[in-house]
Amino acid sequence: MTIDVAEILAAHRFGPDPGEQRPLFIAIAGGSGSGKTTIARSVVDLVGGDSVVYLQQDAYYRDRNDLTLEERASINYDHPDSIETELLTEHLDQLRAGQAIDRPVYDFSTHTRTAETYRIDPDPAVIVEGILVLADPALRDRFDVRVYIDTAPDLRLMRRLERDILERGRTVESVLEQYIRTVRPMHYQFVEPSKRYADIIIPEGINTGAIGTVSSMIKHFLDEERRASG
Repeated sequence: MTIDVAEILAAHRFGPDPGEQRPLFIAIAGGSGSGKTTIARSVVDLVGGDSVVYLQQDAYYRDRNDLTLEERASINYDHPDSIETELLTEHLDQLRAGQAIDRPVYDFSTHTRTAETYRIDPDPAVIVEGILVLADPALRDRFDVRVYIDTAPDLRLMRRLERDILERGRTVESVLEQYIRTVRPMHYQFVEPSKRYADIIIPEGINTGAIGTVSSMIKHFLDEERRASG
């Protein structure tokens, strides 16, 4: 899909006050294991990490320390209710206002938030990636550019198995059980339908052309910001 960068900048660059500049917000959505993280990090690497805030929606899973480990393990983490979307939305508004945020740190091995937070300062561009970033209307409306990674289910499952076993201390049995119980049905109920809100749809996960398009858009935006500030 062709993106008119000039049109996006004209429509979204300024807030209610024409002299008020704000960051460019980009959402990267798609099913679990679709390649969202790889693409988001590739864009950040191309643009430069000192110019882009990168947030993962996974960090905003609700803190359920009030439950036992067994109860936490049975939560449907692929349902929108498992995400503290109101906190993520609040943090995006703070970044938009030029304020730093304290991003939660989530421990996937225990299904809990840690006591630590990670301080993130505002930058000219903000990328948020997650399976449900386009599913919630209030969150979706905060993005200027919406990207959806459209990857085949078998490839997504293989990537999820590798990630959860190597990075999150899970077993093959637990990953497959969760996939059948919640990941697959929630994908078709919430994630897949959110594709219709995307400005850019990237097929089969890694697509250098689409990565280049998103990166070029951010660079163009940054160039315009530098010219405006003089």
